Amino acid sequence: MKFVIQRVRHASVKVDNEIKGEIQHGLLVLIGVTHNDTEEIAQKMLKKMIQLRIFEDDNGKTNLSLADVEGQLLLISQFTLYADCKKGNRPSFVHAGKPDMANDLYEYIIAECKKMCPVVEKGVFGADMKVELLNDGPFTIVLDSAEL
Repeated sequence: MKFVIQRVRHASVKVDNEIKGEIQHGLLVLIGVTHNDTEEIAQKMLKKMIQLRIFEDDNGKTNLSLADVEGQLLLISQFTLYADCKKGNRPSFVHAGKPDMANDLYEYIIAECKKMCPVVEKGVFGADMKVELLNDGPFTIVLDSAEL
């Protein structure tokens, strides 16, 4: 499982020109799922993400977590995080989780986040989405379950 976590001032996702999710100060998280991912792996990733101290305190130091700043979450499924670009110029997505399994884990992640964060917005699994954000910093972190 991979999370690309971006600290944002605001972010939104549209499908067919309609806003499906929108947040203010918080985290935009792009979520990639591979074949062997499980709910246990998702829990480990969520715990790390929620506890990341990547928001600034009064002294300008990154000492505060999402909860500390009452931040919001926008969660977007993105199978392209598992693109394999080793051969040729056209990426292969054979490492991305099958749609049914990946969607189940994506929905599980959303449900678990709602237990931890008062504002959780989401994209539409499998849709052609347009994501807008104002990255704050910029501050972007990649979490990979293979490295935790």
